Amino acid sequence: MSDVPRFSWSDVCARRLARHGLAAPAEGVRPVDVVAAMAGTHAQVMSAAELAIGLRTAGTTRLDVRKALWSERSVIKTFGPRGTVHLLPAEELPLWTAALSAVPVPASTFSADIRMTSEQAEEVIAAIAKVLDGAELTIDELSAAVIEATGPWAGDLVMPAFQGMWPRWRQAMHLAGIRGVLCFGPNRGRKVTYTSPQRWLPGFRPAETQAALAHVVKRYLYAYGPSTPQRFAHWLNAPTRWAVDLFESLRDELQQVKVEGASAWVSRGDLEVPSVPLEGIRLLPYFDGYAYRVGNQPPEFLYPGRAAERALKGNFQLLLVDGVVAGLWHQRRSGRRLHLTVESLIDLSPARLDELGRQAERVAAVLEAVPDLTLGPVTVGGHA
Repeated sequence: MSDVPRFSWSDVCARRLARHGLAAPAEGVRPVDVVAAMAGTHAQVMSAAELAIGLRTAGTTRLDVRKALWSERSVIKTFGPRGTVHLLPAEELPLWTAALSAVPVPASTFSADIRMTSEQAEEVIAAIAKVLDGAELTIDELSAAVIEATGPWAGDLVMPAFQGMWPRWRQAMHLAGIRGVLCFGPNRGRKVTYTSPQRWLPGFRPAETQAALAHVVKRYLYAYGPSTPQRFAHWLNAPTRWAVDLFESLRDELQQVKVEGASAWVSRGDLEVPSVPLEGIRLLPYFDGYAYRVGNQPPEFLYPGRAAERALKGNFQLLLVDGVVAGLWHQRRSGRRLHLTVESLIDLSPARLDELGRQAERVAAVLEAVPDLTLGPVTVGGHA
């Protein structure tokens, strides 16, 4: 198989840095373009999503991201890969919901006295669709409406959650998002709201399943490839056998390559590698670094030496040097000032320190603040 295209890990890293907009902030690119190129932007912490998008585009601030989400409606906040909160391109929502709905649902880890039956889950999803039709509800309002529509069993406080207990029905909340009957609405003060995608996307309905799955595989491979069905399954929280069969069904649209001698896949014809290895320092916000790792490369490549011991013990904000994790960082806001503490696990040359300073300025610009950079240990734990 001498004609099989070959990639080094450096090639893969350079492709990802370029395609994620981490090589250099892109000019003339909208927030929705970044979200699409990343195959979704993790948004469990909205400020981290705003920073992740802002760092990848020239001149973008958090207000531009909010405008795309709440005014333009070009981006939608909902439950995405792994059932976690993501920003997705609004025009792609029919494809994403169809694809994610086709992923086999893993068995519940809750005990029998906590988990819902499949029939109860369907009842809850139907209730959510009905009560969110034309409405924006806080979680308390949504909970009351769902319980009223389904029965007292849905309101049993049985789910351990943070410092309290959640009602039983919330086990199906991410499924409602994946099915396309629920998404996030604009905050009401400090309270999150939920609504139906139908309000912003008239006529919305999930797309045809196979076309949707092909779309998501190609989005993934563009952002993270070359990759394998096994890593795609990990990224999507899907069964490995299912992912292997899916890649096989798309064989005519995919192309096998070698990465350091191991087989991997790209979309057919997508063999581009930056002509010059991409170098530089980047500060990745919460969950950005997690997605950077989960998407493709094995931990031993991304977290060399002390980085594996220091940075893999939680969801930290990461210092990247030439695409590889080389430290942690933390931010604390005080009025207009943004205090950044960077813990580098390698020695930084004067030129690297200058670049770190420019990155700190860029982070502050996205968050509309004035930077105050300190080198030293990060003493806080990883974000939950």
